[in-house]
Amino acid sequence: MDTSLLFWNNIISTCGVPRIITSDRDPKFTSELWTNLYDMLGTKIPFSMAYHPQKDGLSERMIQTMGISLGDHLNKNLLSIHPTAKDVHDMWKKACEKDAKCIAEAKEYNKQRWDKSHKEPDSKEGDQVLVSILNFNNLKGPKKMRDSFLGHFTIIKLIGKNEVEVRLTKDFSRKHPVFPVILIKPYFQTEEYRFPSSKKNPTAPEIVEVEDSPGPVKRIIKASKIRLNGKDQRQYLVRFKNQTADKDKLLAEDAIPDANLHLRRFRASRRTE
Repeated sequence: MDTSLLFWNNIISTCGVPRIITSDRDPKFTSELWTNLYDMLGTKIPFSMAYHPQKDGLSERMIQTMGISLGDHLNKNLLSIHPTAKDVHDMWKKACEKDAKCIAEAKEYNKQRWDKSHKEPDSKEGDQVLVSILNFNNLKGPKKMRDSFLGHFTIIKLIGKNEVEVRLTKDFSRKHPVFPVILIKPYFQTEEYRFPSSKKNPTAPEIVEVEDSPGPVKRIIKASKIRLNGKDQRQYLVRFKNQTADKDKLLAEDAIPDANLHLRRFRASRRTE
């Protein structure tokens, strides 16, 4: 008990209570000293066992491995075996300095690469911005068909260099209005505003001559499939009223007047054949 009081008055009062004590179950630590001391602190201290280290197996294994390594590599006559052993400390120091220099150079290189393609945000109050949908979970419609950004919204407040507060519309009134700058981008009203040097002079619309139709469609004679621009396209041989067979034409479905009506008749006639 006296030793416990000495430890309390001279160690704990000046250095504080040890947070972790790693040791095996040596009698010096499992004795009445530690039992009484930690009873006074109201703290429990579990000890590990040498070959049953459930509590601190990492430390036990590390201590054993370190002892084996030191026994294998340290000798009393080390200098006579390896004359350069006395320079190990200097070599280690130089290696650490070289490593620190390489790390600093790598950090500077990565910083330069980042700075080439990134710049500090220059947003200000009143700017119109678009907001990424990354943190919007209540949007309607198929996920793959949504736009990547919503808006436009007006910046009403800058919060430091990395966040902005925007005025959300009524549809998003329950959403928190503060967003990081990496989730916003400027909103431009027109292409002319974005690219003022690319304005084109107005030109007259191009007049395209359309070939006169031979007349109203009489019936569809047959269907065929052709390869056009790397894609299969179905076309139909159409005969026109009051026209001979030499006036028949291959037309796509969208080019046939009343296509649905004539296609139903064509398919019905094929089923009865």
